[in-house]
Amino acid sequence: MPARTRILIADDHPLFRKGLRETIETNRTFQVVGEASEGREALQRIRDLKPDVCILDINMPGVDGLAVARQMRSSRMATAVIILTMYKEEDLFNAAMDLGVKGYVLKESAVTDILDAVRSVKAGHTYLSPTLADFLIARRAGADALRAKKPGLDQLTPAERRILKLIAEDKTSKEIADELGLSPRTVENHRTNICAKLDVHGVHSLLKFAYDHKSHL
Repeated sequence: MPARTRILIADDHPLFRKGLRETIETNRTFQVVGEASEGREALQRIRDLKPDVCILDINMPGVDGLAVARQMRSSRMATAVIILTMYKEEDLFNAAMDLGVKGYVLKESAVTDILDAVRSVKAGHTYLSPTLADFLIARRAGADALRAKKPGLDQLTPAERRILKLIAEDKTSKEIADELGLSPRTVENHRTNICAKLDVHGVHSLLKFAYDHKSHL
């Protein structure tokens, strides 16, 4: 029998957690290994339990779901993230996608969507509730439009593209160097190359470009 997919649920409503757990465990290949009621507890339990997938409510007391996802990304945790939300807001969706979140599920349809969401993200795919498909279409259209405007984006190496995304997170060259295991000088050389390929000039122009287009990089 294949190993079961280990899942952690973080939501501040006990009855919702209970219902979600019961739904998830109808699939015998899924195992809920832990629960949390707020962000700091969720982060600690993810560190301790190392689940395959964590399901995070976007609205939790103290540290919210996006902040947990941001910390997980900074710490390079391998756990895939599914965000739960009550809100059909494009800005929140883009913020989650920018953080590498693999699943985005509306709470109103969580019971019907969550099994497909877990299966998809465990397989390395992206999942979002079907009613949010327009957000993904708009995001892809924005990325296509940016590439048409800045064809140099397609000339970036994988390292340059990763650095550009970290610049969009307002990280300094030293912070980027530390995260990627490079020297600050190497990062600065990459920044120079990125500016040349994108035809971006000026001390703060690359930061502004990256920040303005972070959802389409």
